[in-house]
Amino acid sequence: TGTPAFDYQRPITTLISEQSARTPDAVALRFAQQSMTYAELEQASNQLAHCLNVRGIGAEDKVALVFERSLEMVISILAVVKAGAAYVPLEPSLPLERIAYIASNSGLSLFLGDDSLARLDSLGDLAERVTYQSLSLADYPSQLPGHDIPATQLAYVIYTSGSTGKPKGVGNQHSAIYNRIAWQQSAYPIGADDKVLQKTPFGFDVSVWEFFWPLMYGAELVIAEPGAHKDSTQLLDTINHFGVTTLHFVPSMLQAFIGHESVHTATSIRRILCSGEALPSEVQAQALSKLPLAKLYNLYGPTEAAVDVSHFTCHGDPALPVPIGAPIAGIRLYVLDRAL
Repeated sequence: TGTPAFDYQRPITTLISEQSARTPDAVALRFAQQSMTYAELEQASNQLAHCLNVRGIGAEDKVALVFERSLEMVISILAVVKAGAAYVPLEPSLPLERIAYIASNSGLSLFLGDDSLARLDSLGDLAERVTYQSLSLADYPSQLPGHDIPATQLAYVIYTSGSTGKPKGVGNQHSAIYNRIAWQQSAYPIGADDKVLQKTPFGFDVSVWEFFWPLMYGAELVIAEPGAHKDSTQLLDTINHFGVTTLHFVPSMLQAFIGHESVHTATSIRRILCSGEALPSEVQAQALSKLPLAKLYNLYGPTEAAVDVSHFTCHGDPALPVPIGAPIAGIRLYVLDRAL
């Protein structure tokens, strides 16, 4: 049994707004040559949230976001949640049949996206399609919408592959994702001197903490360019250029990354979080040997349980196994035999 769950008092987006008030001039987002301060991000996401509310989007509504990685992607995620709705991330590269199924199955109220929305012309009867660039937001209020968002309200819906072959929608409520991120901050504290890399495709639940965790605690969110998560050289360049301190890898990509001939130059990395696959002992040992200034953590959990349910601090010994570890706050793990 883990420690008691963190008490939900207000939405994670409200915590980000409070952080924005404390450090308005600090950089919140970086993407390629672009950047946004906390004040700029707050204003943009608040105005978009009001725009969504005026369009009738509110509590428990689902808004599909169809974006390549960009500043606008992050603004839109925050705005949907601030509007009281839940975001449904859809990678633009997904097959149209899968997007159509998700749109129909989830009961979408709106498609919001970048130019990728042009691919979805044939889905116009499922929900209205609006591009971010087409919206004129300057006339909307710049303050946080005054919604009372209870602990059980839906924050996001992510579609997994599904054991039946059909995508399965997994919704998570505000208290669950707050608990997960608050625990992560207590276990691996970050602050104003940290730079967290957002590289996980946003259709995977690891991306949820990548988006929200740094912005809740005053760190800088560095957004990798589209496709960079597949290219170790591009990742290394991004890490070194921006001084990334914190990032996530699935173990197979960590193995590829530490195999890069210049990985030893990534001296800004302080913490690596791993999940999504079993972490081989040899891989964690090599990672800690090649990146001696970094800590490496192995996490495990299903999408249904708000990203992760257990954690383990890696030891660096190639002869010892890497377990899934102990439960995080608010979680109880059961070890069952074949008879369940």
